[in-house]
Amino acid sequence: MKLRGGSALRLASARAWLQRFTFALLFVAAFALMLLGRADGDLVQRARATLADAVVPILDGVAQPLASIRQAYDNARDFVNLRAENEALRQDQERLLQWQVVARQLEAENQGLRDLLKLVPDPSSSFVTARVVADNGGAFVRTALVAAGYRDGVRRGDAAMTGEGLVGRVVEVGQRSARILLLTDINSRIPVVVERTRDQAILAGDNSDNPQLLYLPHGSSLVPGDRIVSSTAGGAFPPGLPIGIVGSVQNGVAVVSLFVNWDRLEYLRLVDYHLPGVLDGDRSP
Repeated sequence: MKLRGGSALRLASARAWLQRFTFALLFVAAFALMLLGRADGDLVQRARATLADAVVPILDGVAQPLASIRQAYDNARDFVNLRAENEALRQDQERLLQWQVVARQLEAENQGLRDLLKLVPDPSSSFVTARVVADNGGAFVRTALVAAGYRDGVRRGDAAMTGEGLVGRVVEVGQRSARILLLTDINSRIPVVVERTRDQAILAGDNSDNPQLLYLPHGSSLVPGDRIVSSTAGGAFPPGLPIGIVGSVQNGVAVVSLFVNWDRLEYLRLVDYHLPGVLDGDRSP
């Protein structure tokens, strides 16, 4: 009985000591990880990619039932509005048939001009569609984790897109996962062009939903509603990928409203345009 009582006392004492110094131990561990990241950034990236590979199957398994429930809800809501949507679709079909004739004429004219100029076509692209299984939308980081990696053909530097437009680019790749740096992240800097004026600029994220345009030419005549598309500068993206529109221009600062609906970011298309990229090694895993 004495031995049992002594073991219980020692266990209670050890537990009390651990509770007392838990915060200090966590602080020391965090400081050690910071030093390790400073000393060997590649090691930390590989470790994070390995951890992501292990966590992604679990997150994917959790996300699938939630996606099914959301899909069922969306189907029920769409069924209620089916009559109005059918009428709108009939009107759209009539307009599209009219535009189809114009498009075919322009296609024939464009092909004739290409043959005349002997224009070299853009290289073909390939893409992988992946489910978003986690996203960091906090105050200090804006990234997304998808359930596709190097074995699926994803490469660092690939463009991440939705049907609305450009979302970001792949910055880390594991065997079964990839991390996307979103356009809104404070570390995101991509070359863009104003479609109307052809002014070159840099779209800079600031961890808000509305990034800004930097390095605009002096005297630029931007107005709200101007479309912003990707630029070929730096070799990161092909030209013309839709990004957003100028939301406001105040005191020389242009704020961009992105086309992407961040609340419905479920699937991403990771497109490899076979471009060299801005940084050496962008096309490596």
